[in-house]
Amino acid sequence: MSALFNFQSLLLVILLAICTCTYVHATWPALLDKNKSGAFGVFWKFARIGERLSPYVAIGCFIMAFNVLSG
Repeated sequence: MSALFNFQSLLLVILLAICTCTYVHATWPALLDKNKSGAFGVFWKFARIGERLSPYVAIGCFIMAFNVLSG
């Protein structure tokens, strides 16, 4: 089943994208800063969400990890 049709998988993909984009922005800031608008602007926005809401993203990752491991 595709991640678009399974809500739990969609949340997992979004959380992983946020964490990955935040890491990439912390390591190579120029890579995402030049693409603030357009199609690749979504990745810059994911990095911004990860930076500003990092405690909530971390809690979401822990909840999703326990959910995936228990299921």
